[in-house]
Amino acid sequence: MKGYLWTGGLEAARGEGSSNGRLAPWEAIAIDAVGNVIEFWGFKRNQGRVWALLYLRGEPLTAGELERELELSKGGVSMLLRDLERWGVIRRVRSPQDSAWRYGAETDLIRMVSHVIEEREAGFIERIRADLSEARRLAGEAGNVPREHLSRLEKMATLAEHVERALRLFIKTARLDVGGILGVLRDEEPGRR
Repeated sequence: MKGYLWTGGLEAARGEGSSNGRLAPWEAIAIDAVGNVIEFWGFKRNQGRVWALLYLRGEPLTAGELERELELSKGGVSMLLRDLERWGVIRRVRSPQDSAWRYGAETDLIRMVSHVIEEREAGFIERIRADLSEARRLAGEAGNVPREHLSRLEKMATLAEHVERALRLFIKTARLDVGGILGVLRDEEPGRR
């Protein structure tokens, strides 16, 4: 499977947790599992690992603590934190008695997924829809495009519109309506049912 890194499960996480930043075996397995899923979805593996550590610990950590716990570089953690803040999956906090910024995980998983979908997938689908709309316009202007090709182009554009609408609805309601998408995917040409 592309993007899935098997970390060796329990064998890779053997060893006792300690104060020098070594994760407990159960933490290492859980954090790597989330990192693997995130990587499979096309994000950076360490983005998932940072979020998973923050989520599991349930308390904000400093960048330095994240570096030590996950054995990452200072620059790497800085870039990861910036990306995760932009995606809305972590938040920066500062307590009155502490001068260092700390980072906490978004714990509302629906809100987190909605932020990511809005930032990444919805923007991507919007661009695809715009490109297909331009292709329809150009095909119409060409005047010599076979009717069957125009019909298929129209279905592609309609599918993109339904996907965009479904994603926007999901972002607003956390409900995914795929009825329109399924209708477009069904071959509705005469004699092909």
